[in-house]
Amino acid sequence: MRSSYIFTSESVSEGHPDKVADQISDAVVDLLLATDPQARVACETMVTTQKIILSGEIRSSDRDLIDEDGNLTEGGKAKIEAVARDVVRKIGYEQDGFHWQTAEFQNNLHAQSKHIAQGVDAAGNKDEGAGDQGIMFGFATDETPDLLPATLYYSHRILERMAADRHGKKVDFLEPDAKSQVTLQYVDGKPVKATALVVSTQHSAALSSDEGQKKLRDYVMQVMAETLPEGWMPEDKAIYVNPTGLFEIGGPDGDAGITGRKIIVDTYGGAAPHGGGAFSGKDPTKVDRSAAYVARYLAKNVVAAGLAKKCTIQLSYAIGISEPLSVYVDTHGTGTVDEARLEEVLPKLVSLTPRGIREHLKLNAPIYQPTAAYGHFGRAPDGDLFTWERTDLVDDLKAAVA
Repeated sequence: MRSSYIFTSESVSEGHPDKVADQISDAVVDLLLATDPQARVACETMVTTQKIILSGEIRSSDRDLIDEDGNLTEGGKAKIEAVARDVVRKIGYEQDGFHWQTAEFQNNLHAQSKHIAQGVDAAGNKDEGAGDQGIMFGFATDETPDLLPATLYYSHRILERMAADRHGKKVDFLEPDAKSQVTLQYVDGKPVKATALVVSTQHSAALSSDEGQKKLRDYVMQVMAETLPEGWMPEDKAIYVNPTGLFEIGGPDGDAGITGRKIIVDTYGGAAPHGGGAFSGKDPTKVDRSAAYVARYLAKNVVAAGLAKKCTIQLSYAIGISEPLSVYVDTHGTGTVDEARLEEVLPKLVSLTPRGIREHLKLNAPIYQPTAAYGHFGRAPDGDLFTWERTDLVDDLKAAVA
């Protein structure tokens, strides 16, 4: 394992086209789970110039939303459209090329396949099965207080600060679409300073002059300096703000967005493996989402318990089968406990069946839209939100491996 190196992660704002799509998809998940905790949702969204398009499969016992044949009622269609438009409104899109109120809306959601349902649903002596096959990874590192890779952590924080300034009217020249990138130097396995920083942000036409671009650069550099630890800022020539020039046309008007295209931003910024499955738009029977959450939960508790400085966990599933096919733990040479011992202990502390994961982490609730921007991990747990970020297994884990 290398101890000295340079590494980079990126983030995108809530107004990035792909994140707009993610947030709409998760708002639909929340809408259905709010009235039926056993609802099934696989919602894909595409956004482009003045268009919002939904597709996918759903199921719910709420007859105000979905009729007995599994089709959306007129009231259900209206609620879903209202939810989607409200997401866009809260992000702040009121542009000619993409406006929450006037964009064309298409809803192509339909009933869940009966063949999928028969594999996933519990029946007789059969427990609820995984909603799909696949591999899922969880990761934690002691680089930051949230046990998230520092490159991704600071990429998220820069954009969150800019969004807060925009929503709070502290600045009047920012528009919703933005991206960040943080490159850090690591010495002896620890981040010590930034060697390059990048922010590209959509802005108003008022900043189209040279003077306006300088104002934008000065603002972004101030945000960077106030976000990064003291002494971490690189020299000015390694700081890139809108390196291509003006960025007035952005959001879905500048580039189409689709659910699930920012899976590395959503997870660990490239510092850990990814199974390939996206999260947003999926109810918690889909192990792409729920098993990735529990893998993060277990890895974070391993590191929080002091059993490793860095931990990767892989789980695998087969569609319709409840128990995972494999549990793999790698502490990257930093562990104080044998990995095979952890592989034995962790499934005894938390049931890794889809039902066990959902119940332990309280996932059958309308909690998902807040996950769809600025990362699913490294977020502060708050009631039923981000339960997978808790470190409440630490004492039990220490006792189990003692």
